[in-house]
This record gives sequence, structure tokens and C-alpha cells, in this order.
Amino acid sequence: MTPTDLLPASPSRAAARRALVAGSAGNLVEWYEFGVYGCFATVLASRFFTPPGTGTGSADHAEALVATYASFALAFFFRPVGALLFGRLGDRLGRRTTLVLVIGLMTLATTLIGLLPTRADIGAAAPWLLTLLRALQGISAGGEFGGAVALMTEAAPPGRRGLYGAWQSFTVALGLLAGAGTAAALAAVLPAAALHAWGWRIPFLLALPLGLAVLWLRTSLEEPPGPPPGHPGAPPPVGGPPAARADAGEPPRRGETARAVVLGIGRVMGWSAAGYTFLVVLPSYLHATLGASLRDALLATALANLGFAATILPAGLLSDRIGRRPVMLAGALGVVVLALPLLDVLRAPGTPAHLRAAAVLAAGALVGLLAGPGPAMLAEMFPRRVRCTALGLSYALANAVFSGCAGLVVTALTARTGDTAVPAHYAAGACALSALALSTLRGTDHREPLR
Repeated sequence: MTPTDLLPASPSRAAARRALVAGSAGNLVEWYEFGVYGCFATVLASRFFTPPGTGTGSADHAEALVATYASFALAFFFRPVGALLFGRLGDRLGRRTTLVLVIGLMTLATTLIGLLPTRADIGAAAPWLLTLLRALQGISAGGEFGGAVALMTEAAPPGRRGLYGAWQSFTVALGLLAGAGTAAALAAVLPAAALHAWGWRIPFLLALPLGLAVLWLRTSLEEPPGPPPGHPGAPPPVGGPPAARADAGEPPRRGETARAVVLGIGRVMGWSAAGYTFLVVLPSYLHATLGASLRDALLATALANLGFAATILPAGLLSDRIGRRPVMLAGALGVVVLALPLLDVLRAPGTPAHLRAAAVLAAGALVGLLAGPGPAMLAEMFPRRVRCTALGLSYALANAVFSGCAGLVVTALTARTGDTAVPAHYAAGACALSALALSTLRGTDHREPLR
């Protein structure tokens, strides 16, 4: 299935297709890298955060894994900075300019991670350099979501915003799947010593050709037309006189926008927490906590991401027909009810391989029900003049708290309490709160034009 297979025939089909492909392709590169980092968390801990000569079972090694996840979380906390910076640019200067800048920054930072000297080479400077590059990735990723979702949903034909927005999430799934698949393939073909010594660098370096391809797509993209000056949805002229700015329409009320951002965070927090728990943190959890081999842990993560990818587009399309609320509530409540039983299948000794595979596929599929309609739901919450900034900030803050901290919280709480069910409790708790926020969605939002 390709984006063009699902695009309706219309005079603007070519322009809509270019916007869809250019907007979603950058997410694949971004989340490919984030998936790789999660898959190789234990390797990065030993190469960058563990003093030379430290054993894998030592307390220092456990602390190094926590430090690796702290670096992982740091990138998420820089996302709101990127959402504000690049979101403001996207709302004032255009979606295309922003999307070109963010993919260039992401590609540079990811490639440099693959070239970094390790702690054994340069000492304590190595983890600091890795953390700096993670911060740059966080800034670029913060601007990516708002610009891409605004571009795709604004280009969508009537009645297709859920499907168009779902392509953003679908390419996220493809990126995570590509990252997990690449890591699993390397673990299968390389000896463990080679994988730890230099093989881990390969997936990061592959981001360079991927990023350059996306950069070419976005530089050739035409800026989508916005409302004419004076239209309520048009941004105010930059630097114009007060009268000219007033002609651009009544400025959005900051308090109203801030309340909508908080509500948006609540609506996506379950998606953020469950997504990273099941799709990114899973390999290190299975490997370090449940004692699975790295190869089996990576395979399980690839299956979870496959289940995630399989439900995103159908969920987005279904939400165009019956509304965002029932589809997203089904995903959130499904995680609340099934998170612990699915984890029990993975924890139980002697569970048949096909049942383990079904469990991780189901976990990923539940997240897909949230991720499919999610981008369109956020786009429908905000007017055009603040859409890049506001929806990007909602998503970035939710991810900073509930995704970026997932590995850190799960690893630290499991180590302190000895309870191996912590991942299920974390995902279910966040989804229970998210379900309350999702229940406030109006049933007709998906039918109304964007503001």
C-alpha cells in the first residue's frame, strides 16, 4: 500500500500527494533513529556511560543503563523548545521552510552519533557529546511534528483528514520498524563482539542517505496556499503597522490556546506512554529484566511495531467515518484492560513462541488505534494561525513527560521495587487518564472544516 492508493481523485491530487509524501517522510527518518537508540540502549550504555572494565552485572552497569535512558529522555524535553521555535516559524513563514530546516538538523545530529568516539576513546567527554547530539535531535523533532501534521491535514480533501494525518503516524511506525528491523538484522549477522564494538554505528550512519532524500523532497515542495490577508485564518503580517495587523483578524486568545494545549496533552498522553513502553523500551526491558537474549528482544520489538503499523491507517480511515472519539477511546481502554495480561504472557516461563508473538502484536495494535486518528484530532483543536505551534507543543510536552521518561521510569522503578509488571502499570495508568480527556471530544469535529 502506498499513499497514492488511498488518495481520492481530485484536481488537487498531485499537490496533495506531494504534501503527504514530503510531510510524512521526515517522520520515518526521525523515528528510525529513535527506534535504533532504544534498541541499542544496552550497547550504548556499555560504550558511552559505563567506565571501562565494568562488568555487565554490576551496579555501575545498571546505573549506566539508567543514564542512557536519561539521555534518551533529555531529547524529549528539548522537543517543546523545538515546537515553540520551529512552530512559530511554520505559522509565520510557512510549513515548507520549517520542514527543510528540521530534517537537515536531524540528519546531521543522527549521523554524528554514528561517528562519535566512545568513552574508552576520549573518556568522560563521550557521554556529554552524545547527550548534546540528543538535545539537537530533540529540538529538530519538536518542530517536525507540528509542521508535518499541519501540512498534511491542511492538504487533505474533505472527509480525509484522519487518513492523511494517519500517514504521519504510519511513517513513525515504519521508522520504528525499520530501526528495530535493522538492529535485529545486525544482531543476527554480526557476532556479539563486533556488534558492540562497531556494528551499532551502522544504523545511525544510514540516516545520512535517508535524510538527504527527504531534504530533496522537501526543497522541491511548493508552499501550500494559506487564507488571503484579512481572512480570520490568516497569520498577521510580520512587522506591519498596528492597523495592518488588526486587519489580519482577531488574534487568538492566549488563555484559550493554553487551555487547549493542556487538553491536547491529556488526549495524547496515553498514546505517548503506551507507544514508547511497548514499541521502544520493550527490547531493553526484555533483555535486562526478563533475561531474554538481545536477538529475541529485538525480534519481539519488531513484531510489536508491525502490529502498530497494521492498525494505524485503518484507524485513521475509520475515524473519518465514525469520529475520533470512539476509535481513540477503544485504544486507550484496551491498554487499560489488556496491558497486564499481555505482559504476563511475556513473563510466564514456557509460553509458546506463537503466543508471545501474538501478545506483542496486540500491544502494538492497541497503540495504533490511538496513533491513527491522533494527528487529525490535534489539528482540529487549533486555528491555522497557531496550528504548527500549538499542536506541536501539545505533542512535544506529552512526549517529553510520558514517552521520554518511559525507559527511565520503568527501569528505575523495576530496579527499586523488583516488580516486573511496572511497564504494564505505567502504560495502563497513563491511558486511563487519557481516556478521561478523550471523552470530551465532540462527535462532529471530524466533519467540520479546519479553522
